[in-house]
Amino acid sequence: MLHPHQPQHVQLRNCSGLTHINAQGKAQMVDVAGKAHTTRTASAEATVLVGERLTALIAANELAKGDVLSVAQLAGIMGAKQTSLLIPLCHNIALSSVRVQATLLEQQHSVRLVATVRCSGQTGVEMEALTAVSVAALTVYDMCKAVSHDICIQNVRLLSKSGGKRDYQRQ
Repeated sequence: MLHPHQPQHVQLRNCSGLTHINAQGKAQMVDVAGKAHTTRTASAEATVLVGERLTALIAANELAKGDVLSVAQLAGIMGAKQTSLLIPLCHNIALSSVRVQATLLEQQHSVRLVATVRCSGQTGVEMEALTAVSVAALTVYDMCKAVSHDICIQNVRLLSKSGGKRDYQRQ
């Protein structure tokens, strides 16, 4: 019988199909050396519910920290470029394009963020697109929190990806 504090060295087979888990059940970075270089694109979105008062302040560009939509767009671009530093098993990818669109939806009292990321490489850019909209959403929150903490970030999700083994398009 093994002592409870003794390490157990058990060989596990990776039956799950998860590419980030090795035979011992430990996290690993995927080796993409054998994959073809293709143009890969991914888009993601997020929504930030800001409420009526903040919607009016954003529309009039009257927040103390400045132009919320422009700063969120820049933050999203910077976030996409830093993805491999934030997500432990992501590859450092040479991005060829990052576009972040921040739109104030006045009727819904929200900011809609959409990021589209592109590269030519051996692995996809969906994590970069998701990171871009997440950082942009957090930036909207940061710029608006002096007025209200009743801000909700929601629906952070992948919209589409293409160029890899499997394409995806959200219905």
